[in-house]
Amino acid sequence: MKLVRYGKPGKEKPGLIDAEGKLRDLSGVIADITPEQLGDKALAKLAKLKTDKLPLVKGKPRMGCPVAGVGKFIAIGLNYADHAAESNLPIPKEPIVFTKATSCIQGPNDDVMLPKGSKKTDWEVELGVVIGAKAQYVSQKDALNYVAGYCTINDVSEREYQIERGGTWDKGKGCDTFGPIGPWLVTRDEVANPQKLDMWLDVNGERMQTGNTRTMIFNVAKLVSYVSQFMTLMPGDVITTGTPPGVGMGIKKNGEAAPVYLKKGDVITLGIEGLGEQRQLVVPFKL
Repeated sequence: MKLVRYGKPGKEKPGLIDAEGKLRDLSGVIADITPEQLGDKALAKLAKLKTDKLPLVKGKPRMGCPVAGVGKFIAIGLNYADHAAESNLPIPKEPIVFTKATSCIQGPNDDVMLPKGSKKTDWEVELGVVIGAKAQYVSQKDALNYVAGYCTINDVSEREYQIERGGTWDKGKGCDTFGPIGPWLVTRDEVANPQKLDMWLDVNGERMQTGNTRTMIFNVAKLVSYVSQFMTLMPGDVITTGTPPGVGMGIKKNGEAAPVYLKKGDVITLGIEGLGEQRQLVVPFKL
């Protein structure tokens, strides 16, 4: 299934995308796509619905984050060897774990706002993993059984805040609007292998990132298992799993560093095979 939440911010309704790509309303069946709806039993119940009997949603409403009430937004750094190289950082021996503030979560096509005084806001297309069952010290072998599904994420990052301001990466990762998620939550039964997904990102129509999840250093199963050793993962938690090369920070010309960062008016488009596409307009800071 492709589960969605659509409508104005804070007033989203649950829905799904049917086999013909049409949006169907689920609000007569469930109140919202909450963590309680992400377990195997709840998803199996939704999967039995006759989608052609569900109300058809007309027009093209705004899409919100496909999961309501995300408890933790966990991120993995430098999880592609070639991205680590372009960042001039060593390949990690263990996953690098940090957090993105849940207040940065937004819909896939909502504007990305430059933080006040920002000069180094960057882009990162990433595979998102949505947890469906409570996970504590799970084995790598069993880890994918705890996954509800997958989604597209743009891990927007302010590099000065992340790298040059001391401390952890978190302060450059959780600014308002820095967590576009969606458009869909694709349940794991429709993703045969999360390690064989093409991914891409363009800025103003120019291809910046081209990658595939097969080149991850630590695969999804490893990441879910690993993170569950340090914190209990709960239904609705999201793990964003790292980005392939092509971020603005890593751009070079004639072998020399020539970073490019986002500015007002830029348009970011990105997508992952089978998981849908995003589009964001970059706008200046405003309260």
